[in-house]
Amino acid sequence: MDRRDFLKQVMLWSAGISTAIPSFQIVPELLAADEQPPLVSHAKGKDYYALVAQVLEPLGTISKFVTTGDRVVIKPNMAWDRNPAQAANTHPQVVKALVELSLDAGARKVMVFDRTCNEERRCYVNSGIQDAMATVKDSRLKYYHPDSRKFVPVDIKRGKAVRRLEIYKDALEADTYINVPVAKHHSLSRLTLGLKNSMGVLGGNRGQMHQNIGQKLADLATVVKPKLTVIDATRVLLRNGPQGGDIDDVKILDTVIASADPVACDAYATTLFDLQPGEISSTVAAYKLGLGEMDLAKMRIIQA
Repeated sequence: MDRRDFLKQVMLWSAGISTAIPSFQIVPELLAADEQPPLVSHAKGKDYYALVAQVLEPLGTISKFVTTGDRVVIKPNMAWDRNPAQAANTHPQVVKALVELSLDAGARKVMVFDRTCNEERRCYVNSGIQDAMATVKDSRLKYYHPDSRKFVPVDIKRGKAVRRLEIYKDALEADTYINVPVAKHHSLSRLTLGLKNSMGVLGGNRGQMHQNIGQKLADLATVVKPKLTVIDATRVLLRNGPQGGDIDDVKILDTVIASADPVACDAYATTLFDLQPGEISSTVAAYKLGLGEMDLAKMRIIQA
């Protein structure tokens, strides 16, 4: 099934015209693992807004990922009722920079949302992202709470641990999906990075993802495939994640990482925590599915 047929299925199902569950089959030539060696760019600086453009430069700038007329989803982590200093959510200036760069590249529509864990209005406000979005004076930006009616069941054809998930329709239909996690400790998965961040487009009972979480996150990644992953490591949560709350658990790194390869991006970010990629189950599972590279020696790692 190609993308057009898949989206037609989703629309028919959502309208009640079809009872068939939409399915999505990976097209092998689109896998990031086919681009060898994958390029991982990282940059450091105090101006987080400027840092985003800097880290994208070696990748070909935002224009490599967003073209005129694209519908773009920018998916930050804003799941928690925490302020930016507490490092539980993506930094608002990182999100704003990606929004404005995408608009400047000619995006027809830029959507920013997350299915939060704490009360959504408090998360959107206290994360600082709502205020940052309010400063973007462009009607093409849509910053909103997910609509429960827009989660659609999708068959995960290549799934090993999960075969069907409810996924947000806007994430499926986007021409460009940009994944923008914050790098932090997670009590269950050890770290939450790009692969984990895509749980924010899931509906239903997400608690079911917690059993064999690494494989299930990799299964999800066969369907929700970012063109670009930008990891916010400006300040990282070293302990008591994913929610945190204690400033003493936060380390300031002033770093942003970016790659078209979601597995490589996660793998490199893992080293910021004095861990190796092989210690993160989702990274290993995604690598085994051919979704990207986890061997640091097989990447081009560039400081922008």
